[in-house]
Amino acid sequence: MPENTFTKRLLAWYGAQARDLPWRGLEDPYAIWVSEVMLQQTRVETAIPYFQRWMGRFPTLPTLAEAAEEEVLRLWEGLGYYRRARYLHQAAQIVMEKYQGTLPRDPESLQELPGIGPYTAAAIASIAFDVDVPAVDGNAGRVLSRVFNVDTPLYTAKGKREIRTLAREHLPPGSASSYNQALMDLGSSICTPQTPDCTRCPLDDLCQANALGNQEERPVLRDREPNPHHIVTAAVIQENGEVLLTKRPPDALLGGLWEFPGGKLKEGESLSESLTREIQEELSVQIHTQEKIGTFQHAYTHYKITLHAYHCALQSRDIQLTFHTDWKWVPIDALQDFPMGKVDRLIAQQLQAPND
Repeated sequence: MPENTFTKRLLAWYGAQARDLPWRGLEDPYAIWVSEVMLQQTRVETAIPYFQRWMGRFPTLPTLAEAAEEEVLRLWEGLGYYRRARYLHQAAQIVMEKYQGTLPRDPESLQELPGIGPYTAAAIASIAFDVDVPAVDGNAGRVLSRVFNVDTPLYTAKGKREIRTLAREHLPPGSASSYNQALMDLGSSICTPQTPDCTRCPLDDLCQANALGNQEERPVLRDREPNPHHIVTAAVIQENGEVLLTKRPPDALLGGLWEFPGGKLKEGESLSESLTREIQEELSVQIHTQEKIGTFQHAYTHYKITLHAYHCALQSRDIQLTFHTDWKWVPIDALQDFPMGKVDRLIAQQLQAPND
């Protein structure tokens, strides 16, 4: 491949085909930081409306730092991976205290902030501050693996080093922002994981995997095992128009969110037995299981659940938490004010639906 042909082609394509995204062209490092955190493990199409709502409510770093965590989580609700929101909130407070409200520009300092790893630090530094550092996400890694036919497994330390070296070697000084975003865009729109559209690719005649016909074998990834499936129960405990919610601890999955208490079914248990046991273990109270509300399906990153929700009545009232950090009796018409995971939100919406 002639020297710099790869980079020149890539940047020319990006100049003509770059996606119109709400965070592009902005000179606000805070907005770019928010977009990069939202894009962690989230598709661009999903992140756009969340970004727009977020910037409408928290337009500056100080407004985020001053916000209550519960409001931050409520605005993030539905985007998933809620730890990202908590880290973003915590990091904003650190930037206010340590950097007088100005986001640091170098990747090393950025990585000291909660929720910012090597890729996100490189992306912020290059896009917001024009620092000459490659930012290699999954899309960029796939493009580089195919163009240069990298047969080292990408999940290994050696494979990651090879990809980073290629990205660094071809990075044009002074154009890291366009270069990194071009790799991301190309991998997202054309050099996709399955059935890449090689006929539309500006690098088709430079791509070694294309010449060999092994595009779908690059990058080399480990085989995925099927995600486990769990049966889960939840108790909807109502009294006097209010329902009992419990708050998950910050270091747990869905940390900081409110939920209808319950847990996983153990082998040999009935749904009612499971729910009774879980409430006793988590709240130190006895319940009586009543009619079923519904069955709800959801897939997380590493497992799937089928959740069975039941109306329940308390047989004792001395609640003592052993897992959750808080509990509240909440009016049915106020459930929308409490941040929840997707399944709990579905239950809440069903409770709030008008009776036929």
